[in-house]
Parts: sequence; C-alpha cells; structure tokens
Amino acid sequence: MSPPGRPKGEYRSAQHEGSSIHPPGRPKGEYRSAQHEGSPVTPAPPATVRTAAVALAITLVIQLFTALAAAATAVLAPVIARDLGLSPKLIGVFVGLVYVGGATASLASGGFIARHGAIRVSQVCVLLCAAGLALVPLATDGAGFALVLMVLAPVIIGLGYGPITPASSHVLVRTAPPARVALTFSIKQTGVPAGVALAGAGLPGLALAFGWRATFIAVAAIGIVIAAVAQTTRPRLDADRSPETRVSLGGVLAPLRLVLGNRGLAELALTGFAYAATQMCLLSFLVVYLSEEMGFSLVAAGFALTVANLGGITGRIVWGAVADRFIRPKVMLGLIGVATGVCGYLTAAFGAAWPTAALLAVCALFGATAIGWNGVQLAQVARLAPVGHAGAVTGAAGFVTFAGVVIGPPAFALLAGLTGSYRAGFMAFGSLSMICGLWLLHKRR
Repeated sequence: MSPPGRPKGEYRSAQHEGSSIHPPGRPKGEYRSAQHEGSPVTPAPPATVRTAAVALAITLVIQLFTALAAAATAVLAPVIARDLGLSPKLIGVFVGLVYVGGATASLASGGFIARHGAIRVSQVCVLLCAAGLALVPLATDGAGFALVLMVLAPVIIGLGYGPITPASSHVLVRTAPPARVALTFSIKQTGVPAGVALAGAGLPGLALAFGWRATFIAVAAIGIVIAAVAQTTRPRLDADRSPETRVSLGGVLAPLRLVLGNRGLAELALTGFAYAATQMCLLSFLVVYLSEEMGFSLVAAGFALTVANLGGITGRIVWGAVADRFIRPKVMLGLIGVATGVCGYLTAAFGAAWPTAALLAVCALFGATAIGWNGVQLAQVARLAPVGHAGAVTGAAGFVTFAGVVIGPPAFALLAGLTGSYRAGFMAFGSLSMICGLWLLHKRR
C-alpha cells in the first residue's frame, strides 16, 4: 500500500527515508570525497513496484552469471589440468587471482558507478567475465603463452566480479521497498550460491558432451546476451548517474576511509571479513574433509556441499525477511555468527557413528548460516551509506570482505597442515565467527 500523499505504486527507498549517515559538518545527503568532488548527487525519483521488480531481476541474473563465471574453472579444474599438463592443485592460485582482482575492482568501483551508472558498470563487468572465460580455452599447454593466459584470465574475471555487488547495492537501495530492503538484498545475493551450484550441476555434463573449451565459449556468449538485455533497463536504473564525476586515484581510497572511520560501517566491514573467511573455508574444504577424513565418495561429499549451498540460498532469503520484520539487522548478524560457530564445532566432530541424515542436516545449517549472512550485511551497509553513495561505500566494505576470502582458505590449509587434520580449521574458523557474533550481540543498541 502506498504511503499517504504518494501515488499508488510509488514509495521512497530506504535512503530517502532518512536512514543514511552523513559526515559531520555537511548537510545530510551531501557526502563529498575527492572521488566525487564537483559532482552533486541528484536524488532519484520515487521508485515504482515495477521498477523494483525489474531492478531485482536484472541484478540477480547478473550476480548469478558472474558467480558462475568465477566458479567455472574450479569446477572443471580436473579436465582442464589434464589437458594442459598442470596440477589440479594450482586451481587455488587461479581462485586467489580471481579474488585479488575482485577486491581491487570492488574498492575502485564507486567513482565509475557514480559517473557511468550502476547498470553500465554491471554490463562492463559481465563482459569482462565473459572475456576472461573466453581466454581460458586459448591455452593449449601449461607453459609459455598458455601460462600467461591462465594468469591473465582469472584477473580479468576478478575485475568483472568485484564491482557487481557495489553496483547492485547502488541500484537496490534506491528501488527496494523500505520494509523489504534486507529481503531484497538477500534474494539478490542468492545469485552467488545459485551460480556456484549451477556451475557444479551443469558445466561437467556440458564439458563431457561438447568439451570444456566449447563449454567456456558458450558460457561467455551467454554473458554477452545478458549484457545486451541489461541495456533495456538502463534508462530508468541509471537515471541518477553523474557524468561530471571525476574518477581519481586519490578518490578511490575516500570510501574506505569513510567505512573505517564510521563505527557502524567499520563493524559491518569487519563482520564481512570474518564471515566471508569462514564461508570460503566451508566451500573450499568440506568436500576434501568428508572424502579424505570421513571416507565419503567424491559424489557423496559433493552432494553434502550441494546441501550446504542450498542451505545458503534458503538462509539468505529467510534471514533477510526476519531482519526486515522481526529482528534488528545487527542482532540478526550476531545470531548468525553464533550459529555458524556451533556448526563449525559440529562439523569438526563428525565421525563414523554419525547418521548420514544428521550430518547432512548440519551441512544444511552450516550453509544457511556461513553462506546466508551476506544479504543482511549488505543491506545494512547500503542503509548506512550517504545518500547516492551506496555503491562506493559497499565497494569499500567489500574490499575488506574480499580480504577475508583471500586470507581464510590459506590460513585454514596451514592449520590443517600443522595439525594433520581439517578439523582444526573448522574449529578455528567456527570460533572466529562465534566471537564476531558475540561481539555484535554485545555491542547492539
């Protein structure tokens, strides 16, 4: 129902409802950094229900595609490594380069979003992911030029992957109904586990039928189609772009200074670091833990990971709805952290006496918590961002989150190597999430 005095079907977004912060000494809504100096923010017109639906649909599709692109090489690593004469373990380097590129691009994305519009940035990102995927099939062996391609491809994919969340946050915080902001962000964020699940379910069969090189080219072509479809949404969703915005190297760091200098945003960024580290450790090591230490077949261990991803998709939607209606976002994030810690301890305690149903139930809950936190956190970051700068602030917070993604798995692997068991890693990162969750609950106001 529309608020009194507004046309039916229109509402103000969360940032129009006075929920954003602004730097001291400036009128509300006038955040200026070196990145945006001389670029006044033009308030977007009231969003309609149709605009909100279109915004959510296109950002979800883009998120799903870029997540699939980032996961594609890892999913097909065994066959790619065999053809190129490389060790499958080098996929860790490939994935690391993806996220290094993603972290860099996330931090730098704010000025480009303000200048060119979030949808235009998203289109370029999708095309970058497609280009990175198209480079991989050009490698013919594991040396020389082919090796250069295998280093360049993940960096390009990462540059496309990183700005997607800041860009979508910029769109959704302006178009989502204020009463459903966390749910909207959470639905959009289901594109990440859904994209990974789609890669795992679909790409091996396609590679078996047509070859992995043809599969990569086909996925890249889908990206081109998605970028073209996104163009139809640009007139409405990029209406707030400011072509006068100057993008500078110094201005890239301004949103990061804002995030670290504001207590609420800094707490959310640090939460993202801790929770993202645990999430990536779950996704990276669950299969090898179950297969090597529990004696599961690769198929059975992969099914457990699928259950965790499905739990993550469900969790993102449920926690978003709960945070909108019943529990404050910071409290919700705190409870998720505590539950993640419990799941980490239970996973470390898996043994031969565990019934399969109980083990899968823990995997589902672990996924629902360790993967399901992201939408609630992103919605709160966007709410606290200065009006018109949700993309830049989300990008800066995302830079901190990506640091957890990059640091977490190597630290987990180091613990496993030192102790001779993956259980220590699940205990350690479960503890990290639990400590962060208890900290958030203690600091709630």
